[in-house]
Amino acid sequence: MTSSEWRVGVLFSRSGISEITETEHFLGTALAIEEVNAAGGVLGKPIVPIAYDPGGDQAAYRNLARRLLADDDVNIIFGASMSASRKAVLPIVERHNGLLFYPSMYEGFEYSENVVYTGATLNQNTFALAEYLLRHHGRRILFVGADYIYPRESNRVMRDVLEAKGGEVVSERYLPLHADEQTLRSVIADIVRLEPDAIFSTIVGRPAQRFYRMYADAGIDRKRVPIASLTMAESEIREIGADACTGHILSATYFQTVENEANERFVAAFKARFGQDFTTSVWSQPAYAQVHLFARALARAGSLETHRISEEILLEDFSAPEGRINFDADTRHLWLHPRIGVARADGLFDIAWQAPGPIRPDPYLTASRFEDVWLEA
Repeated sequence: MTSSEWRVGVLFSRSGISEITETEHFLGTALAIEEVNAAGGVLGKPIVPIAYDPGGDQAAYRNLARRLLADDDVNIIFGASMSASRKAVLPIVERHNGLLFYPSMYEGFEYSENVVYTGATLNQNTFALAEYLLRHHGRRILFVGADYIYPRESNRVMRDVLEAKGGEVVSERYLPLHADEQTLRSVIADIVRLEPDAIFSTIVGRPAQRFYRMYADAGIDRKRVPIASLTMAESEIREIGADACTGHILSATYFQTVENEANERFVAAFKARFGQDFTTSVWSQPAYAQVHLFARALARAGSLETHRISEEILLEDFSAPEGRINFDADTRHLWLHPRIGVARADGLFDIAWQAPGPIRPDPYLTASRFEDVWLEA
C-alpha cells in the first residue's frame, strides 16, 4: 500500500446462492466509498477497495480473506454476509490481526476484538416480530428454515419468546441450503394441512425466492396467514415480483420507506448511482453506514493499524439512513432501530410499527426484555 491511499478489502458474493442480498451489501459499500472519496477522501487520501467475489462458497471466503490479509496488504475487510461465511473468515482475520466489518443481522452469541458488528442482533428484530405476530395474526406459528446456524438460533430464540407469551410452534422444519422444488412443495403441503396463523421463515437465497412464489401460487391468503421473515427485503421482493409478496412481513432495522433527511439522501444517491429501479434495503444500508463509520474513525486514527481503528470506531455516533446509531463498547455492536414492515403492491414496505428510539444490542440475550421496545402498533 502506498502512502497516498487507504487500501481496504471488500468480500461479498455477487454470484451464487446469496447473490442478490450480498450484491446489495456490495453496492452499499461501493456507494459509501465513492461518497467519501468525492468529499476528498480521508485526510486527503482516497479509500481504494480490493474486491473479490467468493461466489457463496465458504472455502473461497477463507482463501480470499487470507489473500487480502496476507498478499494484498489489507488490514480492514468489509465482508461476509451469512453467518457461515463470517464463521469461515473469522479465524483468518484473527490470525492476521485484521478487522472485519460485518453488516448482516445475525444470531448473536459472539464477540471478537477483530470484528465490528453493524447488523441487528436477535433482540433488535426477533422480539418485536414475535409480539407482532401474536397480536395481529394468532398464536399458532409454523417454522421453516435453512439448515445452518443463523436459522437454527433464530428459531430457538423465536420459540422461547412465542411460548413465553402463550404462542405455539405447530411445526419446525430445516431444509438444505440449496433446497429443491420438491422439498419446498412438501413445506407448502404442511402449511395447508396444519393451517397455522403465520409462517416464520428463515429460508435464504434462491430457495426463499422460490418458496414465496410457490406460496402465492398455492392461493394462501397472505393477509390472514403471512410469511414473516428477518431477511426478505425490498431487493428480493423485486426479484420475486411484488404481486406475489403483498401482506408478507419483515422485521428489520431499516426500510426504504423510513422518513428522515439522511435516508432521503441515501435513497436518492443509491438510485442515481445504480438505477431508478434499484431499491435500498436492510442489506445495503448497514454496509453503507459502516463505511462512513470507518472513514470517521480513520480520520481520527490517522492510520489503518487495526487496534487504533478498533478503538476509534467505538466512539462513533452517526446519523445513518435508519436513524441515529452508536456503538455499545462492551459488545462491539450498534444501538439500532427495530421496525416491522408489511409488504405492499409497489414492492416497498409500510412500516406498521417502530421502536420509539434506538435499542441497545444484547447479543447474549442476558438483559433484554421485550417490554423495553414494544409500543402499540
